[in-house]
Amino acid sequence: MSEAKPYCISKWEVWEAYKRVKANQGAAGVDEQTIKAFDQDLKGNLYKIWNRMSSGSYFPPAVRTVKIPKANGGERKLGIPTVSDRIAQMVVKSRLEPAVDPLFHPDSYGYRPGKSALDAVGQARQRCWRYDWVVDLDIKGFFDNIPQALLIRAVKKHATE
Repeated sequence: MSEAKPYCISKWEVWEAYKRVKANQGAAGVDEQTIKAFDQDLKGNLYKIWNRMSSGSYFPPAVRTVKIPKANGGERKLGIPTVSDRIAQMVVKSRLEPAVDPLFHPDSYGYRPGKSALDAVGQARQRCWRYDWVVDLDIKGFFDNIPQALLIRAVKKHATE
């Protein structure tokens, strides 16, 4: 074996991800560990994340589910990952986003860096003056129904080291 770890993830990447997660705050996951509690053994906790991710042995824990009331009377499920998992997700996001974001259509506004719902509304407003028609669609439950094998294939294609 020529390398100590099969995945080149630096401790600095994990530290930067931690700082972003801490700035966002957020609720505790299924382990009930808050960011404040995570900080009590910060060095050890960050080391565990780095060690597991860089060795390929990281597996995300269960996600705490909270039901949020909708305006129309229904409920929406919201998944709350643990602090550790949010940090691991941020490491992955910081690597994937620069590679994958340029592949998205320029009119894609959801969860994109530098784009917001207000940007989408502004673009819609401009187009209302140019066109006499509109197409509005929402793929209900898209992420609940996307074929996982297809998603994994797409990630593998664009997430090579």
